[in-house]
Amino acid sequence: MRHYRFIDYATQGYLALVGLLILFFHNQTVPQWRWLVLGHAGLVAVIHWMIVAEGTGRHGFLLYLLRHFYPILLYVPIYNETGHLNQMFARGMLDPWFIRVEEWIFGMQPSLVFMERLPYYWVSEVFYISYFSYYLMITGCGLALFLQGRQQFFHYISLVSVVFYACFLVYIFLPVVGPRIFYRELGDFGLPAGVMPAHVPEFPAAVQEGLFYQIMALIYRHFETPGAAFPSSHVAVAVTTLYFSFRYLPAIRWMHAVVVVLLCLSTVYCRYHYAVDVPAGLVMAGVMIGVGNWLMGRVEGPEAVGRAEAGPVEKKS
Repeated sequence: MRHYRFIDYATQGYLALVGLLILFFHNQTVPQWRWLVLGHAGLVAVIHWMIVAEGTGRHGFLLYLLRHFYPILLYVPIYNETGHLNQMFARGMLDPWFIRVEEWIFGMQPSLVFMERLPYYWVSEVFYISYFSYYLMITGCGLALFLQGRQQFFHYISLVSVVFYACFLVYIFLPVVGPRIFYRELGDFGLPAGVMPAHVPEFPAAVQEGLFYQIMALIYRHFETPGAAFPSSHVAVAVTTLYFSFRYLPAIRWMHAVVVVLLCLSTVYCRYHYAVDVPAGLVMAGVMIGVGNWLMGRVEGPEAVGRAEAGPVEKKS
């Protein structure tokens, strides 16, 4: 359809698919299912109207910006929605199984031991800053590519969104809280006595003094969605942003790579994820970058992805 891009089909497709899942598989855990179905249908319609209106050429700058950045505005609400839908298919959280897998692979819980071995202020701040950098990567790389070249930005927002949507779908079917469940029950979700480790260390006092520890505690206090740990979307999306640094932002690519490595470690150190969530995030990024590139090439033509695949644009002197 004229004026549609791959990202529009991907976003509307995700909204329509989840809306249908709610319509046909809702149960007593989703009492507000009618409003959610209407909301998904309404968003699909609004996105269509926005695309058509922007395509007429008779629009203001605000609509132009909204047309190109709207997927970013949807990330938080549809991420939070997964926490309301993840009991349609599961019965409780799957953490006991993941905890046993960690014990089988490592003989311990890396998410508990890592910080306990390095309980130092500056070590923890480096890891918490790296974890926080996830938000800066998404917006910073997107803005840099928007200013540098529109086609680069379209490619970027398409792949980041596809990776997000894939993670969100997994969260609906495979709810895992992560190591935070060691420290408190979330609603009706607790750990059986036989699964809880014999020793659950407290967060060291030096760690809790850190500014970025407190910032992340504030973010999780207000925006945490239970059941969104596997795979780590922090890892998957951070690796996707790194992919674009290596394609189009050579000045920051190696610094970006170091921060992404630290971010992967921080997911376990900061006790947000099990160790197995990290390779799952890496696999998710690798698979969905490939799938996203293929689908975008099919929808918009090979040139839509070909420019990105060709590497950084060199300026002529």
